Order: sequence, then structure tokens, then C-alpha cells
Amino acid sequence: MWALDQPYAPRAERLLADTPLALLAVLAVGAAVAMLLVEVSILPAHVVRVIGVTAGQGALLATALAWAPVSPASSVVAIALLGLAAAASAVAAPGAAAYLAPALWIFWLAARGQLDSLGLGMPVSWRAVATGALAGAGLSIHLLVSASRTLGVQVHVDHASEILSAIAYDVGANVLAAECFFRGALFNRATRRWSFATAATVATAAYVLRYLVDPLLPKSPELVAGAVFYLALLGAINCWLLAWSQSLVPGLVSATLFFAAYRTLGPR
Repeated sequence: MWALDQPYAPRAERLLADTPLALLAVLAVGAAVAMLLVEVSILPAHVVRVIGVTAGQGALLATALAWAPVSPASSVVAIALLGLAAAASAVAAPGAAAYLAPALWIFWLAARGQLDSLGLGMPVSWRAVATGALAGAGLSIHLLVSASRTLGVQVHVDHASEILSAIAYDVGANVLAAECFFRGALFNRATRRWSFATAATVATAAYVLRYLVDPLLPKSPELVAGAVFYLALLGAINCWLLAWSQSLVPGLVSATLFFAAYRTLGPR
């Protein structure tokens, strides 16, 4: 009788349940071996970036897909497409167009209804997309104005091909993997255990840490402080966008616009 009188409260899943540890281990070992071969001059130096993109972004995207959950084969396909795109981009700037392949793969999985738990269900509210675009545009304008005044950088658009290549990388790797994992997977799981504020703090802190350990990020104190501020703000905004709209798409739009603005910045 006691069991009938008490409301049923299912236990929340472990925060890191279903993480594809074997696949992540393969990526880590493969990256370590490749970097060692580069160090002893068996492989060319540009392989480091290819491996970094494949292992780093692939790990985030594969974990998000595993938490969705989708089949392990879908995660392997995503990693393979990231690797091929990174290799094509390393050969020549136009090769960065290959980063559309992983983005299209995720779109195809979403269209089949396999990524609803990540906030990539169909259809998407245009009002939510517009809100994401406004948020990203506002943060981008603030970045461009404040960075040019305080961080010793300015807008450069004289290398359009490099900027477009970087934006393609963001669309198909950087923004895609980060939003799928830190918002669609980690934040969504955290909200089932904690309050919005706690979940957003956890997801955003992990998001900022991911960029702080990136070897490509400039290490001067001013630029690091600026990166922490804007990435934390972007992360918090995108958590709110997902909680409000129940869709990851507004955050993808917001982050893409922000990083597109960031790609135009360069030293004076």
C-alpha cells in the first residue's frame, strides 16, 4: 500500500551515461600516434591540424550522438566526414567546403527524427531562429566594437578566402560539435538533474574550458580574458535559447554569426 501511495520519481540518468569510451580511446590513441609520427618527421606538419580537428571535434560530436542516442555507425560516419574535410582543407583553402558534409550528415539524422533529444527536431520555429540571429548579431557587434578599442585588433576582410574557409570550419565542425555536445547533450542532461542556472553554469564552464585548452587560442592575458567573457556570454545565451525554444537551431545560428565576426579580427 505504501508503494501505491507514493508518487513514482524515476531516477535521473547518470550525467555521463552512454559515453562512447571505446571510440574516444581510439581517437585519443590515434591522435597520439599521429603526433608522434609528425614529431619524428615521418608525417608532414599539417597532419597535426587534421588530427586535431578529427579527434577533438569528432570526440564532442560522437559523444553528443551517442547520448542522443543514435547507432555507433552514425558517429563513425560523422568522424570520418570531419577527417576528410580537415584533410581537404589542409590541401587547399577551397577544400574547406567539404565541412558542409558533416553538417549535412547531422541534418539528415535530424530529418529522420534521430536527434530530437539534442533539440534538433523538425520543424523549427522561424521566430526562434530570428531570435537566435538577433542574439548572435548583437554579440558580434559588441565584440567587433570592444575588441577594436581595447584588445589591439581590428576588422580585416582583405583575405576573404581564409575567412570563408574558417567560417566553413565553424559551420561543419567547431560550432556544430560544440553546440551539439555542450548545449544539446550536456545542458539538456543537466537540466533533468538540476535547475536551469546550475545546468547552464556547468555547460558553459565546460564550453569555455574547451576553448581555453585549444592550442590555437592566443595566450596573451588580454585576449584570454576577452575570450572567457564572450564565450561565457555566448554559452549562457545559447543555453537560454535552447531552454526557451526547445530547439538547438537558434543557438547554432547565434554561435555561427558570432564566430563569423570573430574570424574577421586580426592584429593592427
